[in-house]
Formats: sequence, structure tokens, C-alpha cells
Amino acid sequence: MAASDLAALAALFADESRAAFVLALLDGRAWTAGELARHAGVAPSTASEHLGKLVAGGVLAEERQGRHRYVRLADPGIAHLVEDLAARSEPAVPPAPRSLRAASAGQAMARGRTCYDHLAGRLGIAIADAMTDRGLLRQDTGFALTDRGLAWFDEQGITFVRKGRRPVARGCLDWTERRPHLAGLAGAALCRHALDAGWCVRIGSERAVKVTPAGESALRTGLGITAEALR
Repeated sequence: MAASDLAALAALFADESRAAFVLALLDGRAWTAGELARHAGVAPSTASEHLGKLVAGGVLAEERQGRHRYVRLADPGIAHLVEDLAARSEPAVPPAPRSLRAASAGQAMARGRTCYDHLAGRLGIAIADAMTDRGLLRQDTGFALTDRGLAWFDEQGITFVRKGRRPVARGCLDWTERRPHLAGLAGAALCRHALDAGWCVRIGSERAVKVTPAGESALRTGLGITAEALR
């Protein structure tokens, strides 16, 4: 990559509205331009201009259904980059929340959330730590599932297909915990299973998730994670 290419990529994130768009899209879902405009508090025409730049720069992918235009993060690598940038730009001492609602939302996001297509927050860290303690995951030379880890996924009925260049396991720096949680194909499959099996449910309008009683039981049985560690 030439220096000019790196500068051009960095410039795509160097705008508060565009930054708000990509952070919102970390929920892994497709949003319309209007939804993103309202989220960032900008005019639809302004949002459209910004989205055009992000699509042209390969940060976002565009989908059209009839008259509706949807955008999503282009791929898991972009999601990983955004989360890593968020972790590195988070102030050492976060500003005090401006309202009780903001404080509650922040606490919910820190407790458990989705990071594109995998689990993050204290929930994600608790899972990564428990898997490491049980010899299912190695973190000493980067993230890697062990043979026991692969067998554990099979035992839980959690499947993933190895294809493309996406790694099976990858560490993703958590912006609230400042430690890596599990990403990659395994992280995505675990998150998908947790939502489909009712271990977790989405709450609020952002990326926060809450572990259900069924999820507490499954995580205690499968990984030895106590309910207290999930709250």
C-alpha cells in the first residue's frame, strides 16, 4: 500500500458523521441512509454524500431492494478495524454520562454487546477467558482454537465453514475492557448460536445484548462461567 492509499483510507474515518455511521453499523445489520442520517443527526443529503464516499472507499457495501438503499460494513476486516480504532481512541477516563438513560445504555453496552458478528464487552471477555482456562483457546501466540476447542464447538452443535481468508479464531481488542475477545469464524458462529438458541437477546436500540437464564445455564455448564461474571 502506498502512503497516499493509507492516507485516503484514514481520511474516510476522519469525519464525525462518517465515524458515527461505521460505529452504528458494527451491529452487523444493514441500515438505510435515512436511519443513519437520523442516528448521526445530519440531513439526508449530507448522509448520502458521506455514504457515497464510504462505499467508493470500500468501507461500506451497498445493497438495493426496490427503492430502498441499504448499506453495511464491507466485510469482517473492516469491522475489526473500526473496533480496534474505537478501542485505541477511547479516553483513559471516559466522560461522565449526561443522563441516567445514557448511563444505563453505557452500562448495558459494557456488560455485553455484539461487535459486528461476535460477542464483546464483559460477556465476550468472560467467554474468551473461560475457553482459555479450559484449554479450548490459546492466546499466547495470537488467538487459535485447540483440538479440544474444535471438539467443544462440535459438542455444542455450533458449526462454521472454513472458507475465504477469514481466520477461524482471531483476537479483537475490546474497546471497553481493553483486552481481546474472540472474533473470526468461531466468534461469529458462537454469537449466532447464542442469539438463535436464546442464550442472549438484543436490548435497546444499539448493540447491547443480555444473557438470559437459559444462557446463564448453558455458559455455566459448557464453560464454567458463573452468572455473577455476566452481570
